[in-house]
Amino acid sequence: MCGIAGEIDFKNKINKELLRKMSAVLTPRGPDAEGYYFDENVGFAHRRLIVIDPENGKQPMSFGNYTLIYNGELYNTEEIRAELLKKGYDFIGHSDTEVVLKAFAEYGADCLKLFNGIFAFAVWDKREQKLFLARDRIGVKPLFYAKTSDGIVFASEIKSLLLHPEVKPVVTREGIAQIMLVGPAKIVGSGVFRDISDLPAAHYAEYSREGLKIKSYWSLKAQKHTENFEETVSHTRELIFDAVKRQLVSDVPLCTFLSGGLDSSVISAIAADEYKKRGEKLTTYSIDYKNNRENFKKSLFQPDEDAPYVLEMAKFINSEHIGVELDTPALAKALEDAAYARDLPGMADVDSSLYLFCREIKKTHSVALSGECADEIFGGYPWYHRPEVLHYDGFPWATSVPERAALMNDPLSAEEAEAFIRKPYEKCLEDVDYLDGENADERRMREMFVLNLKYFMATLLDRKDRMSMAHGLEVRVPFCDYRLVEYAYNIPTEFKNYRDREKGLVRYAMTGVLPEDVLWRKKSPYPKTHNPNYMQLLEQQLRSLLDSKKCRLTEVVNEKALREMLDTKGESFKKNWYGQLMTVPQIYAYFLQIEYWMNKYSVEISG
Repeated sequence: MCGIAGEIDFKNKINKELLRKMSAVLTPRGPDAEGYYFDENVGFAHRRLIVIDPENGKQPMSFGNYTLIYNGELYNTEEIRAELLKKGYDFIGHSDTEVVLKAFAEYGADCLKLFNGIFAFAVWDKREQKLFLARDRIGVKPLFYAKTSDGIVFASEIKSLLLHPEVKPVVTREGIAQIMLVGPAKIVGSGVFRDISDLPAAHYAEYSREGLKIKSYWSLKAQKHTENFEETVSHTRELIFDAVKRQLVSDVPLCTFLSGGLDSSVISAIAADEYKKRGEKLTTYSIDYKNNRENFKKSLFQPDEDAPYVLEMAKFINSEHIGVELDTPALAKALEDAAYARDLPGMADVDSSLYLFCREIKKTHSVALSGECADEIFGGYPWYHRPEVLHYDGFPWATSVPERAALMNDPLSAEEAEAFIRKPYEKCLEDVDYLDGENADERRMREMFVLNLKYFMATLLDRKDRMSMAHGLEVRVPFCDYRLVEYAYNIPTEFKNYRDREKGLVRYAMTGVLPEDVLWRKKSPYPKTHNPNYMQLLEQQLRSLLDSKKCRLTEVVNEKALREMLDTKGESFKKNWYGQLMTVPQIYAYFLQIEYWMNKYSVEISG
């Protein structure tokens, strides 16, 4: 993957030095090479992580009137190349960058409908004096932008945009409400900072002297599912296998994440088999925490440990397995690094652990495959199965809205907080496509699918991109293949829940691919530390912060309410903050990230 940045200014010459600075902060995303394109009204910067065709994939890349900077990976490059060859195009290398550029030259915005991959890219049309920006269907790769007095500036990360003198680190009260009521998610299209927007997934933008136009090019469509169960099993298996195999293409070392859960085990098993056919051995990585076995306690959401299943899977697929063990002090220390990587307060130590994990992987590998997003599209989470949560009239992973609101320094009433959340919630539901005659449960399942796609899944993909690319590690997510997402949207719930099990369809479809105990193991979330010392450490840090004269956290969080929370060991906050993973220790860590973020980014709060 890579990092991109650029500016269009129709009245002033491009400040080359500024663009070089914007590029420099993106160096971790692209540590292997840099490139620039300057014209009178445009400046493009590209930081490259070399994965395919080192010599012929250099960027910016120009063809005719078009110049491209691209962050991503296409998984159907050769099919598109074959069609372009028929149309008379020539190719100097085998990079997907060249295919993206020439596909755009041939098809314009319609090229997006052909692409199977993860991407964010910009094209400058010199003849038409028009900028084209686009993001992949699922939103795996990021792209932010800000309007300026005479143009537009864009980048892969917020920190790059904030270097522009017209883009201020101002957060309005609405932005603070996002952090406290929606975070670590972001409202679709928002960059949280007042001046910054997020180009939504499955959208493209065109900018010219006439202004900015943003359009959607893909959405989920409800269709009658005509296949019987066995046909659905076969089709699901075929799509998963194809998605994984397509994503194994790389000119640099590739590995997989292996947690011992269903999704990562499926990907690792398929990848290992493909490597075996080549006479090679797959490398797998897992994460664990010091003394986790001694401190582990079963819960509704985490019924067993990952470690035994990791070892079983590594032996079963004969992978070269590497376990990464983290300790709580390092986890707490990396909270700041994780917040900087994300440019916002994130998923606390769920982020910082992944940050440290990716740092270790990068020592030997530049590409990895990971199992995110299977739960969202195949119904793996509790809110797909527990009626009281499924039919909760709001985001089901964040039911603690009143409790969150009570912790705000500028408090909203429970009613005001709920009203704030309802706006993006209802906006999201406007995008749901239904079939005529569906009952309330069927309609709600479609709503849940879209809510997860645009919010919960988007947050996890945000996390995965920032924590991995902070170390120049490209992480691919086969379950985000848009063909699989489209197909899963229309699979009946009773098929997905085969044997009354979450993701029962996928489990049955992978019979013979995994050991039976791994195949039918109850879902376990991303591993986190169970060491009580971690919470004690965070509590100490928060108390010291509140006692200091330089605390900025209390501009956002009510000091009295937070001290009460600390005094009661979190008992005053009864619910999870976000999903299954952010409980009391992660709330403390989230608040520490807010403090760091406000200082690092010199955040100004504006009414």
